[in-house]
Amino acid sequence: MSGFFAKSPGPPLAVITGASSGIGAAFARELAARGFALLLIAREPGRLERLALAGRAGCVGLLAADLSEPGPLGEVERRLAAADGLCLLINNAGLGGGDDFQRTAPDFHERMIRLHVLAPVRLAHAALPRLKESRGAVINVSSLSGFLPASQSAVYSSTKAFLSLFSESLGSELAPAGVRIQALCPGFTRTGLHLRAGLEVAFIPSWLWMESDEVVEASLAALERGRVLCVPGLANKAIAALASLLPRPLLRAALRQAASRGPRGPASLGGE
Repeated sequence: MSGFFAKSPGPPLAVITGASSGIGAAFARELAARGFALLLIAREPGRLERLALAGRAGCVGLLAADLSEPGPLGEVERRLAAADGLCLLINNAGLGGGDDFQRTAPDFHERMIRLHVLAPVRLAHAALPRLKESRGAVINVSSLSGFLPASQSAVYSSTKAFLSLFSESLGSELAPAGVRIQALCPGFTRTGLHLRAGLEVAFIPSWLWMESDEVVEASLAALERGRVLCVPGLANKAIAALASLLPRPLLRAALRQAASRGPRGPASLGGE
């Protein structure tokens, strides 16, 4: 895959946020196998170390950073701006959970907005000079939820909708410069995010689930083909298509009905 990047003296560098588990860890494993150097970023350094990702060939560093906080976000921006050989930025750090809008603390909503909206925008901006040099790429890990006005998921779905549209718009803007942008929109993925967020998911049928490695494989294949919007899995593609075709009042009614039958409805599809 590294073949479509501009040639550099050393191995291409990939920076991955939310790299300690789930989709982020799967990206790290796959990219290391493809010869990338890795800078891995996560909120909890202990989880990175336990996964022994630092010992993988090509890993150039681990960085503990809560990207919902201004100080750590600024430090990662500085690292990106100075990163020689940067070819790929994967904005994967995510936050799930919460309850219905009124019962969830405003601070939780604000943290989610900072993590899903502000951090990817600022990190992409910081990385762009390097990515233009390498004709590199950004993968923003969005969610199938971004297509769905989901009950009990107003802020989560809205931030993911922003991230998808931002990726499409930025991809069009940067295409002449040879920089690829992708919005990766997974559905239910076995990442551990649901357990950490305290979400009840036993009611979700097994055929709706994907493994993190499957999502990563689909994302990288779509990136090579230049696809800006990647919805992995046939079931997820069908849901996204249906969401675009149904009248919005009917879609909202269907999602309210689905939420009433399960503890959370589709509140935290995808993510870290």
